[in-house]
Amino acid sequence: MFDFLFTDFASVLTIGSLGAILFGTLAGLIIGALPGLGATIAIVLLLPLTYTMSPLASVLMLIAAYQGAEYGGSISSIILGIPGTPAAVATAIDGNAMARQDMAGKALGYSLAASTVGGIFGGIVLIFIAVPLARLAVRFSDPEFFLIGVGGLIAVAALSSRNAVRSAISVVLGLMLGTVGMDSFTGAQRFTFGRLELLEGIGMIALMTGLFAFSELYNIVSRELDKRFSSGSKKLSTGLTLAEFRSVFRTVIRGAGIGSIVGVFPGMGAGPASWFSYIQAKKTSRSPETFGKGNPEGIAAPESANNATVGGSLVPLLALGIPGSPATAIILGAFIIHGIQPGPNLFAASPELVTGVFVGFLVATVMMYLAGRLVTNLFARALTVPNSFLVPVVLTLAIVGIYASQGLHFSLWLALVVGVVAFFLQKLDFSLPSFILAFILGPIIERSLRRSLLLSDGSPMIFVERPYALAILALIVLFVVAALVSNYRRSKAAQAG
Repeated sequence: MFDFLFTDFASVLTIGSLGAILFGTLAGLIIGALPGLGATIAIVLLLPLTYTMSPLASVLMLIAAYQGAEYGGSISSIILGIPGTPAAVATAIDGNAMARQDMAGKALGYSLAASTVGGIFGGIVLIFIAVPLARLAVRFSDPEFFLIGVGGLIAVAALSSRNAVRSAISVVLGLMLGTVGMDSFTGAQRFTFGRLELLEGIGMIALMTGLFAFSELYNIVSRELDKRFSSGSKKLSTGLTLAEFRSVFRTVIRGAGIGSIVGVFPGMGAGPASWFSYIQAKKTSRSPETFGKGNPEGIAAPESANNATVGGSLVPLLALGIPGSPATAIILGAFIIHGIQPGPNLFAASPELVTGVFVGFLVATVMMYLAGRLVTNLFARALTVPNSFLVPVVLTLAIVGIYASQGLHFSLWLALVVGVVAFFLQKLDFSLPSFILAFILGPIIERSLRRSLLLSDGSPMIFVERPYALAILALIVLFVVAALVSNYRRSKAAQAG
């Protein structure tokens, strides 16, 4: 089953691949540490660079940035009490409390060690789950992939926003935007308005940058352009003794397990995983009363979980070709840029690429630890950069990246307009994760649906006649029923309160 793991993975140890991992790690650390940014924006800003890189190096750079940003978010959470990423909100509770006791370095040490163990655990889960899942998926056909795509959209719509109706509208908008371009079945032009730039659809890099980078910059400009964070802590050494690490080891392993499992499910991600792990740590702790006052377990639990979700979230992407989060959707974009479609056939068609991703993932985790030990002090002090300086730097990088990727002024205007629209959608509580995942999955769902109906001469019974399709459909129905019951109970509890 794991024969491909014994193929030559020397390509991971080349200067190009290792350099890409190092660059991605450092970029992820610094962008993840800056309040308001995060893993998704880190990957978006690096995506244009993948055009000139090999497929393996480009994917490893983005994965390293993803991994580094999840740890980087804890830096601002601990030093400033301001989460750098949504997944680091739970870390801020005990992390900043410990920092206020002038033990910021010790808190960062717990965070770094837990993130590293969580990352390695997630990588192992990726290796041992993705392979059998891909072997199972080889037996799937278009009806199964259609239902998997629909199930992913339902899960994301249900879990990624407080307002289920607006999240569902976001899914519909994403599906609509995914139809722009030339119909792959008939060759007809759809919603191109005569623009040749839209024949191949909306540009991935322009859309991603507008949705996540530009909209966040507009948000910063509208709220806190003159804001400058400050930190009085000077004790930023991240070293831990063996006894200190052993005191949180069980918590770290539990958090890594929770994060890996949660990461596999589309629409969940690092945010819920970190909270699940934090709550579990508090319930099982010998001193739960110290949580919120600087308990190391309150730092280790969410940090191990959010880094473990990175490996877990790559499982459906590699095994099924279905991204489960905005970050993995952007990584899917890197595959598509190089003409590679992730999924079960990837394991047979490009075993060396899969092996390289698995080994490179573990290398990236180790490099994150080494980089964290060396540069966390510097990055913590870099948080004092005022937003008025940060915004033009990020804006310039985004504009250069968009233009360098395609060389079209149209892409720049498209990204700017998308950013404005995304800014107002966020203000109205629409779900950008639902939107972008629907945009990515839309063409897959459409192709699978149309092929399925062609195979069955237009009969929808093909979705219940095949055993695997029927099993997937049953899981979707169970999820929808569970979500409805949960919403009903929540509304009853709110009325009673």
